[in-house]
Amino acid sequence: MILTWLYVPGDRPEVVAKALHAGADAVIVDLEDAVSASRKEYARRATAELLGDGPHPVPVHVRVNALDSPWGGADLSALAGLGGLAGLRLPKISSPEQITATAARTAGVALYALLESAIGVERAYEIARAHPALRGLSLGEADLRADLGVTAEAGLDWPRSRVVVAARAAGLAPPAQSVFPDIRNLEALADSCARGRALGFLGRAAIHPRQLPVIERAYLPGPAEVSAAEEIVAAARRTPGAVALPDGRFVDPAMLAGAERVVALSRRDAPVPS
Repeated sequence: MILTWLYVPGDRPEVVAKALHAGADAVIVDLEDAVSASRKEYARRATAELLGDGPHPVPVHVRVNALDSPWGGADLSALAGLGGLAGLRLPKISSPEQITATAARTAGVALYALLESAIGVERAYEIARAHPALRGLSLGEADLRADLGVTAEAGLDWPRSRVVVAARAAGLAPPAQSVFPDIRNLEALADSCARGRALGFLGRAAIHPRQLPVIERAYLPGPAEVSAAEEIVAAARRTPGAVALPDGRFVDPAMLAGAERVVALSRRDAPVPS
């Protein structure tokens, strides 16, 4: 189960090597925003070499350049067939056709769509169900803020909820939160993660290793939450059908499903039920 994703620049292979042991559940090698135009080709070659060297201690995903950029197509061609690649993250997705076209070029590779524009958010469900190769959605909040002219956190509440609902409606895992840009303000990061969890997100991308433990703590259930969930699961197993807990609550299927998710999260090595 992946709760923490660590972004690292693709043109700094020495930093990528350190990131693989930094404690993240998965590493995302970034060929897009973190790499200047003059170093795109070098970053692609270095990343291809890394992926050919596997296995790695954690899954390695790659955020390629936008599909309509001068580099996106070359990124796909260079990386798609490499055994060390766990997934491709596709930025600036705005239509389901982009997913189907990419899936045709990268047979068997897990794809993840980043929605970074108003039209991408509007088409979130269509994109989410475009092809079986698509395994997840997430928001690119920096670009989305600029597109929407949003200046306050509340302005992103609807897009965030939209992507959560679209992913779940399409049978995908709950999305991970977008990165938190202030790497020093860990208290604000914790507060933001708590809000993201309340909205239905699961885990978060990071841009610095110091953010990883904060994200993990925020998304792992606490002892009281786990105990309550285990009580619900145990009661449902003891008595089929409607079950009343000692505090008077009835355990219905929705409550049981939520409790099972909490228990799975607490174990980290078990798949989270859909």
